[in-house]
Amino acid sequence: MSNTEPRPAGSPATDDDPDTAPVGPFPGVTSPGRGALPALAVPVLGGLALAVVLGVYGRLHEPGTVAVSVAGFSGPAYVKAWLTTVAVLLAVVQLVSALNMYGRIGHASPSWVSTLHRWSGRLAVLVTVPVVVHCLYVFGFGYDSPRVLVHSLAGCLFYGAFATKMLSLPRRDVPGWTLPVVGGVVFSALVALWLTAALWLFTTRGVHL
Repeated sequence: MSNTEPRPAGSPATDDDPDTAPVGPFPGVTSPGRGALPALAVPVLGGLALAVVLGVYGRLHEPGTVAVSVAGFSGPAYVKAWLTTVAVLLAVVQLVSALNMYGRIGHASPSWVSTLHRWSGRLAVLVTVPVVVHCLYVFGFGYDSPRVLVHSLAGCLFYGAFATKMLSLPRRDVPGWTLPVVGGVVFSALVALWLTAALWLFTTRGVHL
């Protein structure tokens, strides 16, 4: 999920412009120069630090009693489940729009696709904020069961990978595969969160508000 987007497929690129010349499996993915891998150190370490901080805070703090509740829902669990479901649907929109801009699906990318890509990503992350605040403050980092452990790890990974992607976006010296790979991790972590919480709730307690 990003605040910017890859160069749309079919846009001009020249051999003397290394920032726009397409290489590798994705058109528009730039070719890294010497020292590209070390350039990943700051984004990766920043994302790793955030993931660790979230995990440590979630494990060490005393659980609170604040609940995210919205009128019309049967309880906080369903508020979180539906917010996470909305986030996953928006993430799917961003994934499809990114594949279109990279030229992997469809024809030439319309101009509105990049706007759709940006805003679907922003909204997807925004709707997860009440969920993560509630989970961290009320439940913390749990490992009482495999499902809870995977859910806790996926939450830390999601925000860590998201931070890595945001820190990588303004850099021109990172490897060209950085955004597709890190974006895939963000998407996968979000899906894991949905599977281990929202889907579990829907299948055990039923689908309702």
